[in-house]
Amino acid sequence: MCWFSCFSFWERGVWRRRLSLCHGARYSIREQNKLLANLNRYLVGFLLKVVAAYWRFIYLEFRRRYEVSPEFRFNGKNILLYGDGRIVLGANSYIGDNSTVQASAGCSVRVGEGCHVSSNVRIFTESMVADSDLRIKPVPSKTADVVIGDACWVGANVLINPGISIGENSVVGANSVVVKDIPPNEIWGGVPAKLIRKKLSAAN
Repeated sequence: MCWFSCFSFWERGVWRRRLSLCHGARYSIREQNKLLANLNRYLVGFLLKVVAAYWRFIYLEFRRRYEVSPEFRFNGKNILLYGDGRIVLGANSYIGDNSTVQASAGCSVRVGEGCHVSSNVRIFTESMVADSDLRIKPVPSKTADVVIGDACWVGANVLINPGISIGENSVVGANSVVVKDIPPNEIWGGVPAKLIRKKLSAAN
């Protein structure tokens, strides 16, 4: 559908007659409010289509630049992939809106198949060294790969630091900060993230 199809009401004679000042028509407050509400609805619809088209274009660029499976889903807007490293996103996985994946040169981020990466998740392969003297430039940084195994669930607002490996079928609870590796079939959460328990399905 054409983006401008939402303005097709301008082609209707009744709208032209109502909105044309040359007819000298006078409208009640109720009629004016109704006209403005209709115009606002069409304009909002048009802008939403423009925003959606913009993010579709951005995600196509990500698919071209990085190794993104055709079955991977960008689930929302404001999702950012950046860096000169390698980003591999597996089939039947998705990432939620407002999430960021960063891969520095020489590093990689791998998300396995069937993963659920929620909104506002941050995945980084590079971070400043906290014990360094921040007054000295450039500030030292550490870089390392990040690996998320198959069938993992990463909750909303999670931060995954450089060098982290999350084993398959594991869960990271919302608002967690992951600072060490997570074995397969476990549930972790907190700041910093710690083991909550092993998954019952794995225990059986």
